[in-house]
Amino acid sequence: MSVQTWTWILVGVTFALYFGIAIWARAGSTKEFYVAGGGVSPLANGMATAADWMSAASFISMAGLISFMGYDGSVFLMGWTGGYVLLALLLAPYLRKFGKFTVPDFIGDRYYSNTARTVAVICALIVSFTYVAGQMRGVGIVFSQFLQVDINVGVIIGMSVVLIFAFLGGMKGITYTQVAQYCVLIFAFMVPAFFISMQMTGNIIPQIGMGGEVESGTFLLDKLDALHTELGFNEYTSGTKSTWDVFAITLALMVGTAGLPHVIVRFFTVPKVKDARKSAGLALLFIAILYTTAPAIAVFSRTNLIETVSNKEYEQIPEWFKNWENTGLIAWSDKNGDGKIQYVAGDALTGKPEYTEQRGTYGERLVSNATMQKNELYVDRDIMVLANPEIANLPNWVIALVAAGGLAAALSTAAGLLLVISTSISHDLIKKQLKPDISDKGELLAARISIFVAIIIAGLFGIYPPGFVAAVVALAFGLAAASFFPAIILGIFDKRMNKQGAVAGMIVGIVLMLFYMIRYKTGLIGVMEPLPKSEWWFGTSPEGFGTIAMTVNVVVSIVVSRLTAAPPKEVQELVENIRIPSGAGEASSH
Repeated sequence: MSVQTWTWILVGVTFALYFGIAIWARAGSTKEFYVAGGGVSPLANGMATAADWMSAASFISMAGLISFMGYDGSVFLMGWTGGYVLLALLLAPYLRKFGKFTVPDFIGDRYYSNTARTVAVICALIVSFTYVAGQMRGVGIVFSQFLQVDINVGVIIGMSVVLIFAFLGGMKGITYTQVAQYCVLIFAFMVPAFFISMQMTGNIIPQIGMGGEVESGTFLLDKLDALHTELGFNEYTSGTKSTWDVFAITLALMVGTAGLPHVIVRFFTVPKVKDARKSAGLALLFIAILYTTAPAIAVFSRTNLIETVSNKEYEQIPEWFKNWENTGLIAWSDKNGDGKIQYVAGDALTGKPEYTEQRGTYGERLVSNATMQKNELYVDRDIMVLANPEIANLPNWVIALVAAGGLAAALSTAAGLLLVISTSISHDLIKKQLKPDISDKGELLAARISIFVAIIIAGLFGIYPPGFVAAVVALAFGLAAASFFPAIILGIFDKRMNKQGAVAGMIVGIVLMLFYMIRYKTGLIGVMEPLPKSEWWFGTSPEGFGTIAMTVNVVVSIVVSRLTAAPPKEVQELVENIRIPSGAGEASSH
């Protein structure tokens, strides 16, 4: 059977499973909609948390980023893994003990202020929408290639799917759907890795295969270093980033992880604090399976890409290249007219590829040339995991399986994020502030309407994306680090932290991060271009600036809180109480 037939079958079966679960787990109350009734087992919650956590950025983009960045890409592995450990040990049990559904709910009650709650809602919406943009784009990329539809059509299909199981089931439906999605995505990620590791090194375990020997008796990493050097790139195993920037990005990703509202809320779905700790440990185990395999897939795909494409005549190019050319995510322009693809260091294009239907002499896509650069090949990093099975010439069912896994990863995280957006509006804005006497049924309706609106906005972000998936996601982590993390961590461990300090810190942190992102990463469209690397403050990249914005937030919070009145005595006692590891009750909506 063809790849497309296999894809329709596997995607159809997995989607039918997700829809079946959503219908079975329909939410009948706000408690079921927000925290799945608080009765999820640690094992199921661990798998759901892992699926929630491992987004399109983890499944599709992370290995792609590492394959191009080499050693520098390790910041994503260290930051995201370390951040999850930080979340599980320092935050989750205490937030669960506090017994609130959402991060804005915690901040509103801990800082005895609706102003703090509103600022937290705005921060949650900014972080979640930035993050969900990457997920919807990932969905579009998968659909466009494997189901042969336009990327924007793919985004719309993805929006419709998420709407059904998020709208019906809320957290209850999403939790059990995410258990199924974890099984699909981890199977889809590992099967090609086993195949390719065996094919290239004779060892079926990819983590070991990455450091193994290839046919010539050379170690695979040494071979890749040699290929890189030959083509003018830096050695794959050496880094180019400054030590400070590596530290700043890693820390921003870590503390950003710990402040991500869609992951934190998962710890309210289990019956007890002890179960929150258990599910955090299990989730870490489930996450580690993918995270330890991603560097191996990066090495395999990078080596295969160079060997199958570099310096080859167009007639020799394998079918996978021509398949992906049609999506606009890989492109070639024969600048020197020799009929061969010259893949060397340097940008292939000026801006994004601009295609015409016209073909050149050798059938290459005509693209906007960066004529000063010798490199003739443009590769979007987000295709490396998805194209990897095709590059390695694996069976069609494996290629289709990866498509189903990519969709599972993107949709599971998108659903979790959209629920955060929904609860921020219906629970923290409407129930807690605008209309406190709203009925349970009315609040549930508001939550569902919020999800509907949020999905439309998320879809627009997917259709008009601000960058490739993992870059967008990395910026979301910076925003979470700059805004939420200090307010949460100081709220738990500093009795003296008051509402004035927390509000001032969150506002300063997120405004500073947004300014830096816009000025140094995206620019203002039609007004100004992003400033170059030479202009970075303290040599800090936009992805790492969350560390500086977070530090400013902490300093502002502490200084302002010490210059203003201490929190009420009952709030200080509450802070003492949540650090006592016993006697936690159920999550409460009141």
